[in-house]
Amino acid sequence: MANTTGPFPSSQSTTPFWRTQLDPIDEHRTTASLPGTCHVLIIGAGLSGASTAYHLVKDAKSSPASVVVLDARQVCSGATGRNGGHVKLAWPMITSLAKEHGVEKAAEVAQFHISQIYAMKEAIEKEKIDCDFALRRSYDVYLSKTEPEYANVLLDHQLMADVAVSKHVEFMDTKYAEQLTRTKDPKAALSVPACSLWPYKLGANLLSIAIKKGVNLQTNTCVTSVPATRSALGYYTVETSRGVIKARKVLFASNGYTAGILPEYRDKIVPWRGINSRIVVGECQIPPNLSNTYNLHNSPGTDDYINPRPDGSIIVGGAKTAYWHDKEQYYNNADDSTLIESAKQYFDGYMQRYFHDYTDTGAYTDMVWTGIMGRTPDSLPHIGAIPGRPDQFIMAGFNGAGMLHIFLSGRGMAKMLLDDIPFEETGIPSIFKTTQKRLNDTRKVKGYF
Repeated sequence: MANTTGPFPSSQSTTPFWRTQLDPIDEHRTTASLPGTCHVLIIGAGLSGASTAYHLVKDAKSSPASVVVLDARQVCSGATGRNGGHVKLAWPMITSLAKEHGVEKAAEVAQFHISQIYAMKEAIEKEKIDCDFALRRSYDVYLSKTEPEYANVLLDHQLMADVAVSKHVEFMDTKYAEQLTRTKDPKAALSVPACSLWPYKLGANLLSIAIKKGVNLQTNTCVTSVPATRSALGYYTVETSRGVIKARKVLFASNGYTAGILPEYRDKIVPWRGINSRIVVGECQIPPNLSNTYNLHNSPGTDDYINPRPDGSIIVGGAKTAYWHDKEQYYNNADDSTLIESAKQYFDGYMQRYFHDYTDTGAYTDMVWTGIMGRTPDSLPHIGAIPGRPDQFIMAGFNGAGMLHIFLSGRGMAKMLLDDIPFEETGIPSIFKTTQKRLNDTRKVKGYF
């Protein structure tokens, strides 16, 4: 029986900047009817589904196995089309992981972050994908009076001194932080490797390549039920809004919507609504040249992210301090069709407040939108074989950091799906593995409330 309680994607959604130039495959259906059977069924046509489909077929002259990708809405219409559009070594995340899981596990994730940047660069150049990709540095800027001490803790040389990737991190105290970051009155800053890109265009192009190799894409096809057991012939009978499809293997690349079709992950991957914006300068202005991306920290856990674009506009997201007190606005909320009321004015005058070079530019908020993330109690994604469901896999729960982890996770997932490679041999960080122990964890997702 189909689950009717959700969470499911909204039938309507706010329009993000990344979806203002739609790809020809945005509402593509490779075949008029849903295929009756397939070897691999991927649920979700965001970057997770697109990366996995791409890696399944990228070196083949044709699809090595029948692969079908389904999405409830359009291509990359979920979190992929609504995020910040940048990838960086998340050093605050790394030092936090080191304290909870040990330096070795944290270093594994840190190297994964850096490898992600260059793996994406290699694929984008090889496939000639036009998605505004640029190698950059990124600043974590600490603005409150208590943040210098916090920044030093994050950098913690004693804890991470022997980790090879720490050489990529630069710490700046108050003396030069303002001049280098161009922000107003910073107390400290970190500089780390990063890249920026147009995430929708990357995902859509990866899917286009996969389609040319034989993958069948079916948009506007909502999966409503996936059984835990398969038939005697080895197929899972998957129910959708357009009928039934039978699959030998199933991948849930459904992020914040996973619990709607995979009840084991209810309370383990919780939909979490965020807000994002595009800011532009006034008419006849030459935009300042900010060559870095940013995370601005006013207090721990409530940072904003900033991605200056080559066209002079700026993507700014976060705004947590404006709505953290109103739990219903974001926690277990899968509605991206409306804005977060208490935060929609947050971005007005934002660049003028925080950046010297924008004081007299007339920069204003051009677009505001919402998006749905998948948050987990331990703040780690769930990737790998689903316990108790043979040949069913998951790649979801990225806690708003999907761009950091997805592309190479898709490569590892393709190995599991195609060649039955065990998780431990995929190159995906070991602490990302979904396990029964993690599913049994009674902790709740941490909120701001």
